[in-house]
Amino acid sequence: MRSSFESVLKNKNLAHLDKMVSAGPSLPPRRVAFVLQENFSLMAFTGAVDALVTANLMSSAPLFEVLVVGGASELVVSDLGIAISAGCQLAELEEKSLDILVVCGGFRVRLQGEPLLRAKLRSAEAAGAMLGGLWNGAYFIAEAGLLDGYDCAFHPDGRAMMSELFPKVKLTSHAYVLDRERISCAGANSSLGMMLEVVRRGGGEQLVSAVEEVLSCDKMQEVMDVSVVAVDYDPTLPQALKVALELMHNNIDEPLVVDEIASCVGISRRQLERLFCRHVNATPSRYYLELRLTRARQLLQQTNKSLADIAVASGFVSISHFRRCFREFFDIAPGRFRTTSQARR
Repeated sequence: MRSSFESVLKNKNLAHLDKMVSAGPSLPPRRVAFVLQENFSLMAFTGAVDALVTANLMSSAPLFEVLVVGGASELVVSDLGIAISAGCQLAELEEKSLDILVVCGGFRVRLQGEPLLRAKLRSAEAAGAMLGGLWNGAYFIAEAGLLDGYDCAFHPDGRAMMSELFPKVKLTSHAYVLDRERISCAGANSSLGMMLEVVRRGGGEQLVSAVEEVLSCDKMQEVMDVSVVAVDYDPTLPQALKVALELMHNNIDEPLVVDEIASCVGISRRQLERLFCRHVNATPSRYYLELRLTRARQLLQQTNKSLADIAVASGFVSISHFRRCFREFFDIAPGRFRTTSQARR
């Protein structure tokens, strides 16, 4: 029976496993269109798109198809003066085939009604699409009369205006919000979180954790590189467990025995095992093995070291033992894994 990752390191390795996250039966990808307004927030746009693209990379089959829509031109200039090429113009958009239609606003976007956009939003909504707004993009949804009675996140500078023009829209102080078939975020930093909630709805918690593992690795000033989602961000992590994790990370090429780690930490082996099972989802020995295999995977991808050298650097006593463990966890021989990874670059 093939082994698999059990600990929080599973999400760190998910994109490199043959059997990635499956959201159930294979379905056609959801079509998501982003309508770029002139001077749209580039950061808000890329954050939202990054969540969807990374979710596709982490999934066994693509979950989202992203379409970039411009106005009357193929190029749309962002708030940073960087022009983005659109896949189609708004007039050409087949909105009735969309699952999600998002309007990308920004600090300098002109907030005034656009007849064509209004018509497209109403048509998409009638066909069952989810509607969304980035930064102040929700203005256009409200202007189309499609946000009454819904919670809405909006940039603080525009909330007074929104409350005056659209009193039936339920403005919130939250950074982003999902309310039934409406999504909105208040600024550039919240678009990623908003779109991750969309991913969670369709792909589940495991997929979102895997995406966050890739995209959220630098949220803190210091990252332990254990698992940025489940452990590194946990302020309640017991000090004994932190020390044990650091000992493991600092001693990969010459692994310590679990009893030795417990002694260094100052607790019993049984106490250490309880801490690992509660916070890391694996026993200390299991986590240590998965940590060493993760290091081996990184060395295979990022260096030209021989398999023998990588085995030693990852704490394996023999290359045959290393090969067997790697194949059991990644379902592919380490040499073949390296060849496949290089071919994908």
